[in-house]
Amino acid sequence: MKVSSRTMKHFILMIVIGGVIGTLGWEIFERLLQLLGWNMNLTAGPIGFDIAVLAVYLRANPGTLLGSAAGHLLFKKI
Repeated sequence: MKVSSRTMKHFILMIVIGGVIGTLGWEIFERLLQLLGWNMNLTAGPIGFDIAVLAVYLRANPGTLLGSAAGHLLFKKI
């Protein structure tokens, strides 16, 4: 699918969902490596926003970028 004004919402949604899934997947991967004795932590500090009523943060890691790229590729294939 091509990115246009009609598909922009779906494109952004695919990238965000891919980033969240990638972040969680990378976190699980790091935890499994810790169980095997490898201590690796490539997570950056929290990225997000905080307003008085709502706070949203995402801890970015390499899985975030990989998941976002996968979401982009998946959108292009559809």
